[in-house]
Amino acid sequence: MRDIVTLNEVDKVEILTLQDNYIDITAMDNNEIVTRAMPLADGEIKNSILAEHGFCAVVKTTKGDETRTMLFDFGFSDIGAAYNAKKIGVPMGDVEVMALSHGHSDHFGGFKEMVDLIGKKDIELVVHPGAFASPRYLKFGEEFKVYFPKLVREEIEKEGVRIIETEKPYPLLDGDALFLGYVERTTDFEKGFPVAHYEDEGTEKWDPIADDTALVVNVKGKGLVVLSGCAHSGIVNTVFTAQAATGIDKIHAVMGGFHLSGPLFEPIIGRTTEELQKINPDYIIPTHCTGRNAIMHIEKEMPGKFILNMSGTKLTFSA
Repeated sequence: MRDIVTLNEVDKVEILTLQDNYIDITAMDNNEIVTRAMPLADGEIKNSILAEHGFCAVVKTTKGDETRTMLFDFGFSDIGAAYNAKKIGVPMGDVEVMALSHGHSDHFGGFKEMVDLIGKKDIELVVHPGAFASPRYLKFGEEFKVYFPKLVREEIEKEGVRIIETEKPYPLLDGDALFLGYVERTTDFEKGFPVAHYEDEGTEKWDPIADDTALVVNVKGKGLVVLSGCAHSGIVNTVFTAQAATGIDKIHAVMGGFHLSGPLFEPIIGRTTEELQKINPDYIIPTHCTGRNAIMHIEKEMPGKFILNMSGTKLTFSA
C-alpha cells in the first residue's frame, strides 16, 4: 500500500515554459489560461523566442498572498532556456528549488546557465538517483549506438547546488508541489523505450529510464495538475501514480512530453488517447517529445480540452 502524501491546495499554479519544441509568435490566442510570449522589444517586433527539442519550465504556486517559485528541467542547449528567460524578463532569482524530470540531455543541457541566472548557492536540485546512470545510449544495432551526455554529480555540486536524491514522492515548496519519484508501470501498453540502454559495471542492460518522473500540483476545487518531462514511464502510468501518491482522483490538467513520436511509439497513440479520455482531465497539453502525429490526434479526439503549448507560453490554472 502506497503512503499518501498530503499536498497543499493552491489557489493558482502558473507554468511558464522557457523551452519547448514549437513557437508561433503570430498565434494571438491569449485567454484567461493562455498567455503567449510577445515578440516586442522597444516597441518593435524584434524579440525572438527560441524553440528547441527540450523542455524547461518555471512553476509558480499561489496560496492567498504567498507565491512560491521553482524550476522544472533546464532545456537542451546551453543557451536556449536561459536566452528565453532573459528575453521574456523572468525574475529567475525568485526560484527556490529545482527538480529534474530525468537524466537525458534535452532536460539538463542548460543546467549551468540556468543556475547562473538564479544566482543562489546551496539551492536544492531534487532528482531520482537513476538520473546518474552512465553511460546511457540508444542502441540501433551492435555497431550503432548513440550516447547521451553524462549527468555528473560533481559538476552539479561544483555550481553550488545541493543534490537531493529520492525514489519516493518528495514535497517541494513546503507541500505546494510534489516531485513524484518513481512512476509505477501498471498499464499493458506503455512499455518504455525499446532501444534505450545503459551499462552497469560493464554489463549492457536495457534502460527502463526508472528516473523518469513528473511534478504534481493540487489546485483548490479543480484537482491535480500533472507536469511530465518525457513520460518515458508512460503518461497514463504517470497520472495513475500521481493519483495514488496524493489520494486525489480528479485531474485538472495533464501537461508535458508524452513521448509518442516516431515509429517506435506511434502505434500506441490511439490507446494512450483513449486512456486519457477515460481519465477525463479538464485540459490536455502535450509538449516536447509528444510528436506531431500524436498532438494532432489528441487535439482531434479531445478538442475542447486541448491546449497548444509553445516556448514562452504561460499557462495559468486557478481555483
